[in-house]
Amino acid sequence: MSVVQFEAVDRIFRSGGAEVGALVGVNLQAERGELVVVMGASGSGKTTLLSIAGGLDRADRGRVTVLGEELGRLSERQLARMRLTAVGFVFQELNLLAELTLEENVALPLEGAGTGRHAARSAARAALARVGLDGMGRRFPDEISGGQQQRVAIARAVVGDRRLVLADEPTGSLDSETGVEIMKLLRTLCDNGATVLLSTHNPANAEFADRVVHLRDGRLERIEERAAPAGREDAR
Repeated sequence: MSVVQFEAVDRIFRSGGAEVGALVGVNLQAERGELVVVMGASGSGKTTLLSIAGGLDRADRGRVTVLGEELGRLSERQLARMRLTAVGFVFQELNLLAELTLEENVALPLEGAGTGRHAARSAARAALARVGLDGMGRRFPDEISGGQQQRVAIARAVVGDRRLVLADEPTGSLDSETGVEIMKLLRTLCDNGATVLLSTHNPANAEFADRVVHLRDGRLERIEERAAPAGREDAR
């Protein structure tokens, strides 16, 4: 069973009397353990695709299935629950709360889902260790580097072992070296069983992918299969 599956998905935006197809007839799937990179120019539909996969937006036509659930059949409350418990988000803006420690930032999704404070903080510390920030949970976002802040955002996206991570331009504001480190981290998450759907303008990020999806004007232009993505043991 695919972790994410789009079947003939359309998303139409209306402005005045005109209609613009943000996504048109998109068919796409991502399996467990895969890193799928979505590429395309600004306005090609990358962010819309990730937003629909995460239940932040809805398709106008077609079917979207995530973790065995058809999203079109779920209520807003059910979608919110899925986002809190099974789907993680990593965005270029990060959205870390400056007044909270790193541990508190990472624990937020679990606490929002009803996990007790002690258990949520323990899981947050484990997630921070998973992304190479062991022992840094009591620091605040403005006390660490941009690359470390992105690692915190990834820890928040995977805390509680959520199975799907949606990453929208996660390396866009980072220098090339730090960007490579973030991509290696996302690759490792996939190799450990998570699924990552990632949008990017950077062709170098595609080297870490199992599959590269090219969008143009909302349409799936082509898909490239990658036999041995960078960062895998068998690719070294």
